[in-house]
Amino acid sequence: MRVMGGDIGGTKTRLALYDVVDGRLEHVVEREYPSRDHDGLDAVVEAFFDAVGSRCDRAAFGIAGPVTGRRMRTTNLPWEVDADRLEAHAHIDRVRLLNDLEATAWGLGELDPDRMPLLSAGRPEAQGNGAVIAAGTGLGQAGMYWDGDRFRPFACEGGHASFAPTDPEQVRLLQFMRTVHDHVSWERLVSGPGLANLFRFVIEDESAAMPEWFQYAASDGDPAAAVAERALAGDDPWAERALRLFVRLYGAEAGNLALKIMSTGGVWVAGGIAPKIRPALEQWGFVDAFLAKGRMRPLLERMPVHLVLDDRAALMGAARFAVEG
Repeated sequence: MRVMGGDIGGTKTRLALYDVVDGRLEHVVEREYPSRDHDGLDAVVEAFFDAVGSRCDRAAFGIAGPVTGRRMRTTNLPWEVDADRLEAHAHIDRVRLLNDLEATAWGLGELDPDRMPLLSAGRPEAQGNGAVIAAGTGLGQAGMYWDGDRFRPFACEGGHASFAPTDPEQVRLLQFMRTVHDHVSWERLVSGPGLANLFRFVIEDESAAMPEWFQYAASDGDPAAAVAERALAGDDPWAERALRLFVRLYGAEAGNLALKIMSTGGVWVAGGIAPKIRPALEQWGFVDAFLAKGRMRPLLERMPVHLVLDDRAALMGAARFAVEG
């Protein structure tokens, strides 16, 4: 059987074909497309099939946004995805849709453990529920119920829950964000656009002029990457302050998710941003913020926290879901 896995994000869409051999996924071919260059997933799939000259029996697509049935509208793209229509038009026997972080959770078992180093060791041979959190274009979250034998992934939309400040700086941050958004979610801060928001806050909090490099990066479409690059290089104190704040917020929300899921089996930090800022995650307070939950600190100290360096988790997880889901 040949299956397709798809990772559909606000920035890029990745599609891959796998052959299923004795239950294992064997990679065949993969392509990446700028999401906004296409009118919808149907068009991307057809372009992929035309390019690789091969089709598939089953397909599953991990999509950023809430998936509650066979049809959904993406959160960060003007796309409506219809599984029934895609089956008919692309001549695929079965198409399934799932949230992109649920797909990531399905994919963790497909990855090399060496590509998931520990940020916090937790308890050896930890067991129980798991949680996945991933900052990218948005802030995805998912849970993994432990049934006594294996993880059973499930989706959630926790990234859209309300941000709660924990110190005077974060109170000022909330007040700053409320001038732009009626509802300030964690995703407004812990994401690519969120890092850019944090830099804007730092500039205002410092009563400084917006630097030309940030204005140029914003006009070019990727200010977050510019902030992270300058912060890690030590070239800009305001960029460093913004990234340090980002890391602490990321850790704090990962801890919130861990408590809500009761993820004694571990927490996995995935997504496109985490591998790029690995030194900051390891050195600038992520774990301290993760553990800072008062009376619950001993519980959180038992939970291993993994950094997912392989960006194929959602892609392979969607393919695994096409087989098993």
